[in-house]
Amino acid sequence: MEMLSLEKELQSNAYPGRGIVIGKSEDGKKAVTAYFIMGRSENSRNRVFVEDGKGIRTQAFDPSKLTDPSLIIYAPVRVLGNKTIVTNGDQTDTIYEGMDKQMTFEQSLRSREFEPDAPNYTPRISGIMHIENGTYNYAMSILKSANGNPEACNRYTFAYENCLAGEGRFIHTYQGDGNPLPSFEGEPKLVSISGDIDTFTNKIWNSLNEDNKVSLFVRFIDIETGEYETRIVNKNQ
Repeated sequence: MEMLSLEKELQSNAYPGRGIVIGKSEDGKKAVTAYFIMGRSENSRNRVFVEDGKGIRTQAFDPSKLTDPSLIIYAPVRVLGNKTIVTNGDQTDTIYEGMDKQMTFEQSLRSREFEPDAPNYTPRISGIMHIENGTYNYAMSILKSANGNPEACNRYTFAYENCLAGEGRFIHTYQGDGNPLPSFEGEPKLVSISGDIDTFTNKIWNSLNEDNKVSLFVRFIDIETGEYETRIVNKNQ
């Protein structure tokens, strides 16, 4: 599989929707994740990321303009022990609660499917990072309609062990802009991860479409100690 430039992937797609990147830093010492949201409607664009314990949540930037919170207000990132969960919806809570009951990542998601936002049927994308005793592995999932048909849900899980330094995987909700919006296809893209947390954050934020980008979260976790650094960028200030 060809390793892609994350910046070029973002620059060439005006509307990838919401996206998750997970991988390992260039020096091999940090587990890396990024999550971004974009929006076309006023309701979707009226959001910011705020820290919430060890995770984050979305909230309305201007509460008076919030019309429907059901699919846009949620906790994208939660931490359960040595596991970091990253998703594009309230399935973060489903995974957290399932894994807290000793279910697997995949089992936890069995009760969920794509979002009920006809005609797009936005896929639910999720990631889980597991760091323990100096080892690091991760998995990603996508739950999507059957080629736009909501009568069936297609479930895909991708697991990555012993990930290599400077490499990551990128999954996002939409192939690109459209009406209806076409769901992501294929396995998560292999992308390069370079630079420190600030360099990486700036590369992503500056590559996202200026009109559609809303918020970005980036975290670097030390694989040996579990200590982490976080960056949050919001278009609405």
